[in-house]
Amino acid sequence: MAVSYFLFSILFFSCFFPCQIHGSKSLFHLQDVLPVLPGQVSWPILNSLYSAVDLLPSFVGAVSIANNNTVEWKGACFYNNTAWLELHNKIGSRFGGGTLHIKVNNAHSYTCMDLYIFATPYRVTWDYYALSREHTLQINEWESQAELEYVKRKGVSIFLMQAGMLGTLSALWDVFPLFTSTGWGENSNIGFLKKHMGASFDQRPQPWVSNLTTDDIHSGDFLAISKIRGRWGGFETLEKWVSGAYAGHSAVCLRDAEGKLWVGESGHENDKGEDIIAILPWEEWWEFELKKDDSNPHIALLPLHPDFRAKFNQTAAWEYARSMAGKPYGYHNLIFSWIDTIDGNYPSPLDAHLVASVMTVWNHLQPAYAANMWNEALNKRLGTQGLDLPDVLVEVEKRGSSFAKLLTIPEQDDWVYSDGKSTSCVAFILEMYKEAGLFGPLASSIQVTEFTIKDAYSLKFFENNTDQLPKWCNADDTAKLPFCQIRGKYRMELPGYNTMDVYAHMNEKCPSMPPKYYRPQSC
Repeated sequence: MAVSYFLFSILFFSCFFPCQIHGSKSLFHLQDVLPVLPGQVSWPILNSLYSAVDLLPSFVGAVSIANNNTVEWKGACFYNNTAWLELHNKIGSRFGGGTLHIKVNNAHSYTCMDLYIFATPYRVTWDYYALSREHTLQINEWESQAELEYVKRKGVSIFLMQAGMLGTLSALWDVFPLFTSTGWGENSNIGFLKKHMGASFDQRPQPWVSNLTTDDIHSGDFLAISKIRGRWGGFETLEKWVSGAYAGHSAVCLRDAEGKLWVGESGHENDKGEDIIAILPWEEWWEFELKKDDSNPHIALLPLHPDFRAKFNQTAAWEYARSMAGKPYGYHNLIFSWIDTIDGNYPSPLDAHLVASVMTVWNHLQPAYAANMWNEALNKRLGTQGLDLPDVLVEVEKRGSSFAKLLTIPEQDDWVYSDGKSTSCVAFILEMYKEAGLFGPLASSIQVTEFTIKDAYSLKFFENNTDQLPKWCNADDTAKLPFCQIRGKYRMELPGYNTMDVYAHMNEKCPSMPPKYYRPQSC
């Protein structure tokens, strides 16, 4: 479920915390008065103006005392804004405090307001402004000497909720159903993916479950899974949006020495509610997907090409699978398969500044969760041990680098974390492919923990002759898909499927900007 937890954190953080008129200020603005209009009038307008993406704050700058630094920007409500920072020690504290001055002018109407989030590596707070004047944000005491020194050098980051108060509330209304196990939730996820990715969601003819024959399924065959409602549906929708993948989860088929069919899956929920790596009998896995999975999973079987099936070392694959069974899902490298570049992987208004601030929030709210999600991985990239997030940010700045650059350092498959090797759903499969010989002599120069699900299904490993697919494959569908969809009401799309040859250091510096997700060669 790569990156989806992290993106949900961004939206969750944002939740709680365009029409323009030029010239003179208007008495009111249509967007500001929509709440007082009848629902049948206001909600269609709101839905056309805003979406879930509008919950994301936009970085406008960092204000510090270095060189009397000031920041100027245009807001959603106030078009002329300036901020500057003053350090003081009004309460006689150990590290002193500060006042952030924010002067807002030139509102587009008398009824609008701007929402802001302010952050350092050690704190996050928020405020809103509705009057044209100078406002102040008081920080009575810096948390430590380290925060004081950081603020002196780098300042306090300012983020604007770009949709304003009304837009933020509307976007929250748009986000909420993404995570519900309802028809409303399913339609919301479909609508989001159509709007932001250009997905089609054409309905398939019934039956929506294939009458498959498991004898036609072989070791190494890939299972691409797309969930479109409930908790996982919402998570996967966000993951798909940032990565360009048209599937949000994956699993792999394996046959044992007696010919019994199994499914290997990183991200299987055990009886304790923990997401682990599991090796399940096909019958158990398939029954769950048919009868118990409330996320309405759409599932495609991607059969290996005969040449790669012949290469597949089943003994080595099983040895790897058994060595990983029962280990935790790969949270440590969760976001790093997505972020490869300084600015080419962040759909607007996401950027590295916002990523750092979201991490800061979670570092305070759930320190153990934050350490598991990224602290260890960031230390790996710095060659350090035990630094928490604020220390990581300070260390990066001391080295003359940036947090944005730190996030782009490729994950290494041989990194061992405090709870062992870490693999997401797709990294688990591709690491197995590595061990089974499918990457050939290039295996040592490829880090599969850098692959997204899209990167995986784009590999030229799969059957490319539709006449060689099993007879039951898409037997009732009028479309001739290049893979076998075995479950789902809507026809699955996998753009770029089975098109990419293996090369050294692949997927280590690839952009992924919606809606086209253009990918340069050899990135």
